[in-house]
Amino acid sequence: MPPPFKKDLQYYKFCLYGFLKNQRFFEPFFMLYFLEQGMSYTQIGTLYAIREVVRNIFEIPSGMLADAFGRRGTMMVSFSFYIFSFILYYFADSYWALAIACFVFGAADAFRTGTHKAMIFQYLKLQGWEKQKVHYYGHTRSWSQMGSAISSLVAAAIVFKSGHYESIFLFSMFPYTLDLLLMASYPKVLEGETSNGPKESIAKVFKRVFIEFIYSFKNIRVLKAIVNMSAFSGYYQAVKDYLQPVIQTFALSLPVLLTLDHNKKEAVIVGIIYFLLFFATSFAARNSGNISDKFKTLAKPLNLTLIIGLSAGILIGIFYKINLTWVSLILFIFIYVIENLRRPMAISFVTEQLNQNILASVLSAESQANTVFAAINAVLFGLFADHFGVGPSLAFISLTLLIFSPLYIVSSKQVTS
Repeated sequence: MPPPFKKDLQYYKFCLYGFLKNQRFFEPFFMLYFLEQGMSYTQIGTLYAIREVVRNIFEIPSGMLADAFGRRGTMMVSFSFYIFSFILYYFADSYWALAIACFVFGAADAFRTGTHKAMIFQYLKLQGWEKQKVHYYGHTRSWSQMGSAISSLVAAAIVFKSGHYESIFLFSMFPYTLDLLLMASYPKVLEGETSNGPKESIAKVFKRVFIEFIYSFKNIRVLKAIVNMSAFSGYYQAVKDYLQPVIQTFALSLPVLLTLDHNKKEAVIVGIIYFLLFFATSFAARNSGNISDKFKTLAKPLNLTLIIGLSAGILIGIFYKINLTWVSLILFIFIYVIENLRRPMAISFVTEQLNQNILASVLSAESQANTVFAAINAVLFGLFADHFGVGPSLAFISLTLLIFSPLYIVSSKQVTS
């Protein structure tokens, strides 16, 4: 049994980072905001794709920048971009204005994804807690999800009071400013070994990191696990906000709060459902390590959650099409839980195969693979949703990924805990 980790000051900083980062007051209303702006599902799909493609373009360069010249500074740049994107979303009044906001938001994501995970795993290595990756990361991720739960209630109150969705972007600036300041308080040792070594020219640093990065991807275990993780996470990123029109349909069908106008009624129902949803995902993330301990290898839980999650997507589409909205709602929440249960397991495996000096680079590559799946799914989903409806589109996308799942199913010989 590996030694347990300690809940020291840095542990609480990691948890606070996730809590503040997930104060995305816009998240429960993001698609409803786009719909209120007059966007079609196809346009929404392309906006999502712009965000994912921009993240894809900057993903690996941002990871290399973090590994070569400092992870804290890279994270601070990321949060500055986020804050700027919130301002753009608030003032956006056309498709192209929204496209610019999505561009900036995607760049912010690129500088963040992978980098903070690399700092966490660097800290675990320094403390000798490497065997506790799933448990430790599950704990920090649970605080992120708890942040989302609290954020949902705050967001509902903001929309209820203002009657509009765009104001939630301005309120999102405050926790992100606090997170930017929190990054500055992280110890320098978490910058990574590269930044503490002898000074090298920019060309030499990037050449060395790039060579190590390419070498890591010759490991078939790393490549297989990345595709397994990214296939479902990219699918999740593309479809998760379609929960909002499902909730909207469900809210309007409820014989309650009849004296409120539609936006305020939606705000109350959306806030409550998202609070319960993120409370459930927080519990799932926190217990990911305990569940993984019940299996001899990580292959089985990774494969099971992948198949179960995609199967749930098929059922959501079917039940939504036949107007059993409440069943679709429950299954949608289940997909959120599956993603937060499986991700700590998958990331733990990937990090065990890597040179710690290039951790941010390879984890950013995982996020890049994630964005490829998300961008493709987002565009296809938007097109199909406009022509066939949300339900059939979700069922079709889920079924397609399930059919091709043998390509990214991992074997017990490849993945060990």
